[in-house]
Amino acid sequence: MPRVLGVDIPANKRLEVSLTYLYGVGRSTASMLCSRLAVDPGLKARDLSEEKVTELTALLQEELIVEGALRRQIATSIGRLRDIGCYRGMRHRRGLPVRGQRTRTNARTRKGPRKTVAGKKSVKGMK
Repeated sequence: MPRVLGVDIPANKRLEVSLTYLYGVGRSTASMLCSRLAVDPGLKARDLSEEKVTELTALLQEELIVEGALRRQIATSIGRLRDIGCYRGMRHRRGLPVRGQRTRTNARTRKGPRKTVAGKKSVKGMK
């Protein structure tokens, strides 16, 4: 199992797919990395030579922000939004959707499980 930037990438998958296990690397970035290294994207990760792994690690460190550095950058950006008290920061603080999605229905992933409000009766029950 090759180790890239402290992450074990799956050895039995294609290199293009294995690279997506790194935080901040998606399919398009992975294919770009394969073309820059002149490696077949269909090659299994276990067949990657040791020198290609070091080249890949060097390329990732030079060109992209991935893993811990990217996580820190995102966390500081969200923290800055919270500190200045802007709308997006308030949405992050309250755990609500940030990018304008509706919350009347849906948004269960962001809001969490339903919290039932007690004492709420329908109009038919009051008659």
